[in-house]
Amino acid sequence: MNRQQFYLKMTLSALLRRRSRMLVALLAIAVGATILSGLITIYYDIPAQMGKEFRSYGANLILIPQGMEQTIPLERVAQAARFLPADSIAGIAPYRYQLIKINEQPFMAAGTELPEARKTSPYWFVEGRWPQAPGEVLIGQEVAARIRLSPGSDFTITGSGGILEGRDFRVAGIVQTGGTEEAFVFMSLEDFAAMTGGGGAVDLVECSISASRETMESIVSRINVEVPGVEAQLVRRLTESEGAVLTKLQALVYLVTVIIVLLIMICVATTMMAVVTERRKEIGLRKALGAPNGSLVAEFLGEGIFLGGFGGLLGALLGFLFAQGVGLNVFKRAVSFNPLLVPVTVLASILITGIACIIPVRSATGVDPAVVLRGE
Repeated sequence: MNRQQFYLKMTLSALLRRRSRMLVALLAIAVGATILSGLITIYYDIPAQMGKEFRSYGANLILIPQGMEQTIPLERVAQAARFLPADSIAGIAPYRYQLIKINEQPFMAAGTELPEARKTSPYWFVEGRWPQAPGEVLIGQEVAARIRLSPGSDFTITGSGGILEGRDFRVAGIVQTGGTEEAFVFMSLEDFAAMTGGGGAVDLVECSISASRETMESIVSRINVEVPGVEAQLVRRLTESEGAVLTKLQALVYLVTVIIVLLIMICVATTMMAVVTERRKEIGLRKALGAPNGSLVAEFLGEGIFLGGFGGLLGALLGFLFAQGVGLNVFKRAVSFNPLLVPVTVLASILITGIACIIPVRSATGVDPAVVLRGE
């Protein structure tokens, strides 16, 4: 039996001889590691999912003409879009507005990319369906009530300033939002251009992006500096609310993590201190026979590291189940398993346990053989 095998056997034997005490320490480490692993999973996974959830409340960034400009050319929109992180874009909906008349009553028409508008405004409730063919439009509930239209009805836009000629449209759906959208007629940019005879520019662009507030502010700064004629603005009520919620969640994770780490250290330190007290005579005899302090340090640290490693591994696996339960029951979202979290949790548990063993180890090395062997 070589030296390493003897050391391992001695450490395991010491743990097994005091298995009731060590089981308490192991459970404390495992429970702590479970909560830490779960909180870290929630910390990194839930904010991203909450960002997606916030996107259901509408766009969080808009592009408007800068200075004296009246519209934004589509090539400038494309230039600004290059500054947006492609993997974080929920939707980009450009809008062009024009006053129209239906049955001699004035309304506002909005030309947009309807599939993108559906992505940036998922909170819209549509009675009927979204337009799928040329000539189909969405009308607001207020418009539908005033001119008595329903899904499938045909109507004619007879003209106002800028309208080339009367054009026929069909109602695909009626929009209900509780906001100003209920007074609009929404159509595709192609139908809008054919109706007005203009194209190639828009009045406003709504962007829905799942990113942190810092990232959003950086995007706004770059667009405002590098894209002429375009001014980017954050929708404050959304970005500030999202930032406040995530900040509070992160602060809660930090607080609970600190408390859990302290509780693990107290439990492990108390257990190891009790073990040192029980083994004072054994320690004194070994030191009297010439055992160096280094061997005692290695033995007690070995026991602590073994407990930390095993408890951390158990906690890493249970932590995912804990995070999954929190995600489904609190946030109504499943979380994804991150394999990198296993070694991180194990190493963190070993480090915490090692630190907790410092005081008991110092107590063990401070045992006076003469005093102990006299029975004092």
